[in-house]
Amino acid sequence: MNREVMAQMSRRAGVPPAWTSVLAVIAHPDDASYGLGAILDAFVFAGAKVSVLCLTHGQAWALEGAPGDLAALRGAELASAADVLGPKRVQMPDCPDGDLSKVGQTSLVAEVVAAADRYFPDGLVVFDTAPAPGRLDHVTATSAGLQAAETLDLPVLGWALSEDVIARLCHDFGPGSTGNQDEEIDLRVNVDRARQRVASHSLEGQALPGSARWRRLELLADTESLRWLRVPHGPAGHPTTPARKAAQVHVPDE
Repeated sequence: MNREVMAQMSRRAGVPPAWTSVLAVIAHPDDASYGLGAILDAFVFAGAKVSVLCLTHGQAWALEGAPGDLAALRGAELASAADVLGPKRVQMPDCPDGDLSKVGQTSLVAEVVAAADRYFPDGLVVFDTAPAPGRLDHVTATSAGLQAAETLDLPVLGWALSEDVIARLCHDFGPGSTGNQDEEIDLRVNVDRARQRVASHSLEGQALPGSARWRRLELLADTESLRWLRVPHGPAGHPTTPARKAAQVHVPDE
């Protein structure tokens, strides 16, 4: 079976890969609910054990009138979201929110490798996002995940947004990031957003109906898009789908 046929089949699949264990590598606590929430929920529903490595406590995002210990607040929000979305193991290193790249690539990759050694995932799930103001932590986390996956020889799926969704968000809320064309999407997964919406409500002040994030969930409806950033390999060691180029950002070594 050639790669093009495999790619066409994967786009029609409607379900996530048949992994028994999944590790999500994210930058901020809300990434596990507003971003990957429905995908992680789909993996849990399929019977996979889902673990989350959140590299920061998200404490740089301050809400007016919020308690002083923002790191503890964000950690509690992530724990609450995880309780709703399914039985996940959550690990939160204390890396600087907003300055994740300053930690150094070596340390970040070591965090991912250590988590993988602890949870034995069949694959990683990350954000597939282009470098842009406010998103560099996401790109840094993805870069660390990809480098760790090279070391561990694991496949990596990137959560992506289509050009159509991005265009409609830009129309409603102003210019934002870029999306992926249909032919760049490898997997379209059918999802149930009920638990994702409940989990998102646990994020203090971030889950407001009418907001750009809420509108994004409406536009995505019951489908999420993924790209292979590092492809799985078949029995003979050959890729089963074409590789995609992930967004990269230079992260200095320590």
